This record gives sequence, C-alpha cells and structure tokens, in this order.
Amino acid sequence: MSQNATTAMRAAPHTTPKERAALGKEARRRSPRSGHAVYKPSPDRPDPLAILEAQSAARVQELVPIRYGRMMEAPFRFYRGAAAIMASDLADSPVSGITAQLCGDAHMLNFRLLASPERDLMFDINDFDETLPGPWEWDVKRLSASLVIAGRANGFDDAERTRIVRSTVRSYREAMIRFASTGNLDVWYAKIDQDILEALAPGRLRKHGQKSLARAMAKARTRDTLQAFDKLTERVDGQPRIAADPPLLVPVGDLLPDVERSALERQFRGLIERYGRTLASDRRTLLEDYRLADVARKVVGVGSVGTRCWIFLLLGRDGQDPLFLQAKEADTSVLADHVGTSRYTNQGERVVSGQRLMQAASDILLGWERVDGIDGKQRDFYVRQLRDWKGIAEPEKMRPKGMQAFGELCGVTLARAHARSGDRIAIAAYLGRGDSFDRALATFAEAYADQNERDHQALVDAVRAGRLPAEELPAS
Repeated sequence: MSQNATTAMRAAPHTTPKERAALGKEARRRSPRSGHAVYKPSPDRPDPLAILEAQSAARVQELVPIRYGRMMEAPFRFYRGAAAIMASDLADSPVSGITAQLCGDAHMLNFRLLASPERDLMFDINDFDETLPGPWEWDVKRLSASLVIAGRANGFDDAERTRIVRSTVRSYREAMIRFASTGNLDVWYAKIDQDILEALAPGRLRKHGQKSLARAMAKARTRDTLQAFDKLTERVDGQPRIAADPPLLVPVGDLLPDVERSALERQFRGLIERYGRTLASDRRTLLEDYRLADVARKVVGVGSVGTRCWIFLLLGRDGQDPLFLQAKEADTSVLADHVGTSRYTNQGERVVSGQRLMQAASDILLGWERVDGIDGKQRDFYVRQLRDWKGIAEPEKMRPKGMQAFGELCGVTLARAHARSGDRIAIAAYLGRGDSFDRALATFAEAYADQNERDHQALVDAVRAGRLPAEELPAS
C-alpha cells in the first residue's frame, strides 16, 4: 500500500484549520483518490478459509458448524462473517494515512435504529466487536462493498449498483465537509434522530422509503425488554425462566451438571457485580436494584457464531419487571494484525470505548468485565441490554432507490462517527468537492464483490468436500 496503515499522519496539537486542510491535500499526492478503485488480490493472498478456521479454533466447537452453515447460505451472509478476510485484503490497499476510530465491520446491516437514553429513536452504527483506530477508508470500503453484494442479490443491474455506491460515498464525503466547517462541540452533539431522517435524503426518502421507515420505527419500538421477556421466557414452578431453544438458546441448567452449573452461576453473579463498576454511578445504582434470575447461552449473528455469548434475565421490583442483559465475548479485533494492537488490555473495554467514541448516544448499561472461566481460561466480555428498540434493515426487500436512500443515510452516519475521532478537516480536504473518490469506490466495490463471491464458493466447496462442517439453522 502507498503508506503503511500503522504510520498515520497526525496534525500537531492546536494546528490551524488551514494547516489541517493542507495535510489532507498533501495526502492526495502520495495516495491519489483514484487509486482507491483498485482491488487486486495479492499473489500470496492468505487462504480465506484458513482465516475462518483460525477464528473458529478459539470458539465453542459445537457451534462452529452453525457459523459455516449460515455463511454458506448466500454471498451476503458470507460477507457478514468475513470481516477478518476483508481486513487482510485491505491491509495492502492504498490509504491516505489519516486515521479515525473504525467500526471494523461497517457493512450495511450494522447500521440500524437504536434507542437513545432519552427514549428517542436514533439511526447509528450498532456493532463494534472489531473496533480499533485505523484508516478511515476501510470502513467506507466495507460499507460500499456490502451494498453491491446486497444489490446483486436483489438483481440490481450494474448502473443501479453504481448509483447506490456513488450516492453513499458522496453522502459520506459531503457530510465530512460539513463537519469540517463546524465546531468541536457541534460534531459531538450531532445525531441522526427521527426528526431529521427525512432531511438527510431530501425528496428521495419521502418518495421511496417513507412508509418503510414508518413501519421500521414502529417495529423497533416493540423490540424491548418486555417483548424479549414474552418471547424468551416461560414459567417454571411459578417463576420466570429462559425457555430452551437448542442449540440457539440453551439455559445454563441444560448445559452443565449441577456442581459445575452452580460454580458458573456464582461467576455470573460476580461478573454482573464487577461489570457494574464500569458504569457511571447513577447507572450502577439502577443495576443494583435488579437480581439475577436465570442465564442462558445464546447464538448470535453470523460472524459472531461460536463466540461465547450469554443472556442474563434479571428481575426488578417484582416478577414482571424484567431486564435482559447480554454478555458477549470480546476477542482481539480482526484489524489488530494490520493496524496494531489496542491500547486497552481488556478487549471488552476496547469494544465499549470504541462504541462510546463512535456512537452519538450509547446504551446506559454498556460496560465490560474479565472472567476466569471454569476451564481456567480468562475471557473478556462486554455487556449491554439485549434489546433496546432495535430496528434492522431488510435489504432483500429494498428496491434500487430505497437502497440508495439507505446507503446515503449510512454514509452520513459513518462520517459523523469518524469525525468525532479522526481529523475531519484533513479527511474532508483529502476527499474534496469533486467525485473522484465516489467513482473510485464504486469500482472497488464491484471488484471486491467478485472476490467475495469467489470466497463464498470456496466455502461451499469446502463444506461439500468435507473439509469444514456445516449445520443450517434459522438466523437469530
């Protein structure tokens, strides 16, 4: 690549806006924007299946076939689980040398409706398992390629997919230019809430997606703790317990013998108590008003399948006052081999810190903890509410104009997240007011979608040949 991702350019403290803009323009000379169009796999490109196998080796082995089963369903499902593969591929790509806090897995389905602490609906990035500082371009490229892959699945033609990606990247670029001209506090206060969703895509969202947006918002408001309580629990001896749905949801009592289960339950109570110390004092007081009632192992997502994920049922004032927390294992980011290790020794803290830095408003119960497992191994976890007004896009139902409007919304959101941690003035100056970068990423996204299809087929072939085990189950 034109400049190593780990040797980032940084402006000196309190550098003037003019000097920061000059830094961005200088980066164009070393790494032309048109150069981002190129994706050409290295002759010594690592075997993508070997990358997946290396990840799977540290996971719960009985769940690994579910991961492969989900990834082999379609190229887009494969892409969702292939963040490590793409990180390896991007390590050899051109970069401007300007960094920001990355999501690390910024595909389109990791942008969704969420609840703010004030109980307002917001649109923001959701998944931060891979977050680390790195080249801002990598997030934009992962988002762009996901739109092409989803567009191909829907039968969109070349011109339609190109418009979608170029509009998405233009939205990112223009938003970054706006953020570059605003004050620091204005950037940190910026958010995308219900009142401004339409304004972010004038005309287009109203014409092509207003009804879908209204339905998504209404549905998101129903996806809360009470809905999870109704769906995931049953009464046992008059007490609420998490209902088994193996292998996707298995209560701890069904996983282990009595002695080991008791030991694990003690560890979970300790986890909740210690994790509470990572919360603000007012939220810690709220958590202390709940008691642990039950625990279960849950299979989540596509790329995360096999990581250790537990859900905790807590009860408050009575048996009808539930709180569901999710404790998810946090491992080293897939970006770490390419941009350097995190400054946080606890991977859960890495995730939480990245999320708080990139999101406009985060879950009030978001925290982290390290646990000594009954197998003697230490593991890091981050903890959050299981459901809190979350609404996810359904790309298979989108028409070209709808996906274009959604992509534009994702572009603005990603720019806001990057502007909080990266040098927004330098990034804006690098991008400029022309469409060179937009066009380059449309070309890149098509080329990388081709690579993703080849990798997906390699997985299908490996499963059929018996190299990898696969079990097909409904998505969580």
